Amino acid sequence: MIAWIPLVVAAAGFGLSWYAYHVEQFAGKKKGYHASCDFGEHSLCTKAFLSAYGKTFGVSNGTWGILFYLVAVILALLGEIQYLFLISSLSLLASLYLAYALYVKVKTFCVVCTSIYVVNILLVISTYFLGF
Repeated sequence: MIAWIPLVVAAAGFGLSWYAYHVEQFAGKKKGYHASCDFGEHSLCTKAFLSAYGKTFGVSNGTWGILFYLVAVILALLGEIQYLFLISSLSLLASLYLAYALYVKVKTFCVVCTSIYVVNILLVISTYFLGF
């Protein structure tokens, strides 16, 4: 049975991760690139994406997000809620670390990053209630 709520949430995460990847690619190649998610001096998603915390094991977090949410979408389509809950819980732990890095270390607000954190919270909550 398809898990519709986690499916929609995971699809939103996929879209946000795709956008993060896109912004990172353009910001790294085009001088003076201004992303639509850069709202002001203290709200810069490009600063977050290009920071030392924007990559994990040398791969952009946007790429990791695309892969993670693709797997999440597949698990939701297959109705594998317990596995989706497990990987979502691990992703939430990573989000807590990245949120700390973003707000404390990088000292900026990223609307895309924060939206992804919310998506991960919603994914854990929705899979918890569907699977247990």
